[in-house]
Amino acid sequence: MARTALIVIDMLNSYEHEDADALVPSVRDALPGVCALLKRARAADSPVIYVNDNFGRWRSHHGEILETALSGRHRDLVEPVTPDEDSLFVVKARHSVFYETPLAYLLGQLGVRRVVLCGQVTEQCVLYSALDAHIRHYDVVVPVDAVAHIDPALAEAALRMMRQNMSALLTTSDAITFTDSTASAPPRQDGGPVDG
Repeated sequence: MARTALIVIDMLNSYEHEDADALVPSVRDALPGVCALLKRARAADSPVIYVNDNFGRWRSHHGEILETALSGRHRDLVEPVTPDEDSLFVVKARHSVFYETPLAYLLGQLGVRRVVLCGQVTEQCVLYSALDAHIRHYDVVVPVDAVAHIDPALAEAALRMMRQNMSALLTTSDAITFTDSTASAPPRQDGGPVDG
């Protein structure tokens, strides 16, 4: 079976941007789901790959990005998701985790065919990353309780687009397994809103 990787998008954030106040409550709601995914992926020895904005600091590396995020206004949102010594790290400059990054090459080297996308922002970086994963023929899983948004209506629309246009599996973090023998988690069947 294809290997699964957990992709943690933009969770190392100093929250010093224009939309931060609108984003922070949703990050707080998504944090338990992200932490649960990190714990299970690490326990299964699945690749955990942080893909994070460099915030325009072109001379920065992942240690500096983490340090900046930890010294920001919401350290409590960063500490629980700090990369461990086995985590991989890719720096991005635009919305998609694939755009002008080595992520596709890295996933190929790791034998990954299924990606679980968590983090922020649902209607921006998660959406564009899901599209880029889909057109590269990855199986895409989005745990609706482990993604954060700025605009709830746009996030709901983005999740619908991921499901309908990108064949993404929308589910909850507790339904996702990282064992190679499991092809996918069961989809939501409750008919409720897709963003939890």
